[in-house]
Amino acid sequence: MPSTKKTGTPGPANDKIGGVPEIHYFDFQSRGRGQVVRLMWEDAGIAYTDTRYSFVEYPEIKKTKISELNPTGNIPIIELNGKILTQSYAILRHFARQLGQYEGETEDEMYWSDAMCDIAIDWRTLFIVAFFNDNKDKTYPEHQKGDRNRFLGALETHLKSNNLSRQGPFVIGKNITYADLVIYQVCHDENLTQDGRGGLKDYPRLKQLVDGVESRPNVAAFLKSDRYLG
Repeated sequence: MPSTKKTGTPGPANDKIGGVPEIHYFDFQSRGRGQVVRLMWEDAGIAYTDTRYSFVEYPEIKKTKISELNPTGNIPIIELNGKILTQSYAILRHFARQLGQYEGETEDEMYWSDAMCDIAIDWRTLFIVAFFNDNKDKTYPEHQKGDRNRFLGALETHLKSNNLSRQGPFVIGKNITYADLVIYQVCHDENLTQDGRGGLKDYPRLKQLVDGVESRPNVAAFLKSDRYLG
């Protein structure tokens, strides 16, 4: 059976987005595309309802409830005041606009956030293909040595060379965006943020971004709570 848990107390951020959202996503620790949405809500102080599905039960639920909510049968899905929101990165941008943050203020900032997010999306796609492969013992080590290093190097170079990124720990400098959360989450899911950041030792600017995300008060509190599942 799916598990459902209410998290937090509704506050001003919930007023901005119009209520208490419910997320439908896999019960897959604190990982995946859906976790980025949870992470934004945690950082913003948004109370939410967290409905999780095991990988075993999901195929059957996908045929009924999930397909009724989203014809593609994909999750995460957000329900909020009768509205159904799908596509994880569109969801992030939607809430960024509603909150008036996490997106950048100028066109240059918004473009750079979108561009850096797209790089992380491309990386995650290759990561998923390699990690959930029937021949994972071969494909994932190849990914770690090949595509993963390529994307780590690309992000590191962009963060060091872009005029906005050079102004602070985040993609556009001092202010966090949804792109920072997306980059952080793929680093986390590739186990690069754990164990003293050893996997990021050759990427100091990317490590600075990861440290910046984890040092935010609400994120730090989340990572120490029982809501964080690894």
